[in-house]
Amino acid sequence: MRGLIRRGLRLEFVAAMGIALALPALGYAAESTELVSTQTTIAVELRDQAGRTTANLTASVVGEDGVPVTGAVVVTDRGRQVAGAAVNKQGQAIFSIQLAAGEHSLSASYAGDAGHRASVSPASTAQGAATTTPDFTISIAPATLSLVPGKSGTILASVTPENASALTAPMFVTLSCSGLPDQSSCAFTPENIEIQPNATAPITSSMVVQTQEAEGMLMRPGSSNNVALAILVPGALGLGGLAWSLRRKPWLQRLSLLALVALVTSLGASSCNARYNYYNHGPPPNPATPAGTYTVNVTAQSSDGVTATTHSTTLAFTVQ
Repeated sequence: MRGLIRRGLRLEFVAAMGIALALPALGYAAESTELVSTQTTIAVELRDQAGRTTANLTASVVGEDGVPVTGAVVVTDRGRQVAGAAVNKQGQAIFSIQLAAGEHSLSASYAGDAGHRASVSPASTAQGAATTTPDFTISIAPATLSLVPGKSGTILASVTPENASALTAPMFVTLSCSGLPDQSSCAFTPENIEIQPNATAPITSSMVVQTQEAEGMLMRPGSSNNVALAILVPGALGLGGLAWSLRRKPWLQRLSLLALVALVTSLGASSCNARYNYYNHGPPPNPATPAGTYTVNVTAQSSDGVTATTHSTTLAFTVQ
């Protein structure tokens, strides 16, 4: 009985020592996985051209650990998202935004990544010049989109008229996008927007971004490489034997030439032929949309037949 009690006390002691030794390790693991703080700043450069004000913005994100950050940055104007962009290798996101007439308060928000916390820059004020000619601005909401391959997402694009009272006829604006990764596409509904004279309210369009999931090769019923192997293997062995016998029996040279022609013909009619492979095995597999964070340009363009007016904003698009 005493032996059992001693054995039980020993086991309890060992378990207590194991827990005591494990606690510091667990604490270290929890500390090592803690996200690192970041600091985001924004630099704004204003440029006036043809009576319009363009703000060129550079958002810089720095982590306390010095490790380059990844992910996306969103620019807001008085809390309203106006553009998004991917962070480059230097930890910066570049924007070019057309400002409507009036005062603006611009700030950059970093969304964070697997090792870094999110952060927001101090606001920077900017003044947009008023225009006397009919014009418009474009914005999107939200300014970021994250999808897994094979899924689609919707962004709302808004075209806001400016000085539409100077219009003598409707202004037509066409929407498009560029900068999407391979195996993805975008579509607008509607693609063409009409701005009526004296209009002031934003006109919206749904932008649908579609990605592609990886698809395996489709095998058609009855397709097999057995026939090709039945031709290629004996043919190759036969040619090897003929080549070995050429010096002893010169008449085999003609026979080897005929065998070579037959082998080439069989290759052209077998699975080694691209056309044969397509008809018997189907098209090659479709790759998935590559993972990463991309900066997609969303453009609105109008033309009066003489001059074209183009404004754009950006979307931070992430494929998981």
